Amino acid sequence: MSLSPSELRPRLRGVLAFPVTPFNDDLSLNEKAFQEHVEYLVNSGLHAIVAAGGTGELYSMTPSEISRVYRLAVEATNGRVPVIAGVGYNTALAIELAKDAEKAGADAILILPHYYGRAEDDGMLAYYASIAQSVTIAAFPYARDAAVFSPKLVARLAELPNVVAFKDGQADLRAWTRIRDYVGDRLVWLSGVGDDMVNSYFAAGAEGFTSSAANFMPDVTLKLFAAAKAGRFEEVNRLLAKYIQPIFNVRSRRRGYEVTTTKEVMNLLGRIGGRVRPPLAEITAEDRQALRDVLVGMRLLT
Repeated sequence: MSLSPSELRPRLRGVLAFPVTPFNDDLSLNEKAFQEHVEYLVNSGLHAIVAAGGTGELYSMTPSEISRVYRLAVEATNGRVPVIAGVGYNTALAIELAKDAEKAGADAILILPHYYGRAEDDGMLAYYASIAQSVTIAAFPYARDAAVFSPKLVARLAELPNVVAFKDGQADLRAWTRIRDYVGDRLVWLSGVGDDMVNSYFAAGAEGFTSSAANFMPDVTLKLFAAAKAGRFEEVNRLLAKYIQPIFNVRSRRRGYEVTTTKEVMNLLGRIGGRVRPPLAEITAEDRQALRDVLVGMRLLT
């Protein structure tokens, strides 16, 4: 049985893992590898699973594949941690996916940015509110790229009874602070830029963060959370410098590498990350070697 929005709120204050969606060599969905990976993440102690998020390549899958991923995640977690389902595309399809997620037993929906470029507040309100109101499970919007939220827009969304959190992926800490100051404690505040910005966001008031690095270093991400939550930012910086930044330096080399490098690190470590689907590009031989060298330097590979 799904958690209620009020039950879910406190469980968002932690590390929300964004599992990759493994694809076979023919780019078909590898269901067995996905469930085994979710099991690994849950057993590692992560606080929630986000199925078919950006790292999970939501936008490269068909609606039926996305709904299947929801069900696979709910089945694999078996109620041990919350499952949050990524929804997006246009309003009608996002509502369809949100309802599928609720039927599958997910505990919340993460509403990814809309198709169109920059839009006015009233149009964005109609998009995010209609999707959130189509279900009774918890919902929260994701600010990224063209989805730029004003403080008043977030406050209006916070009035909806099942909107419980706000995920920020803009890396604009001035805007983030204005929104937080305006809305207050009505929402749980999540850093969604990347593991490498945990220090900055927690110093500015984040309460949890979404993690792609959890795919291959769940123990490190949990240490990052514990240190950031306690305000031990020197420790956070040491962990970032040792484990996260060297990988993210390779990740920054090409557009779309956020997913590509995550999958490739998994592949190198003997886990099944699989391939990426277009328009994401496969990793180059040079960058694969760079990742291998980084992992050898961390003594994770020999």
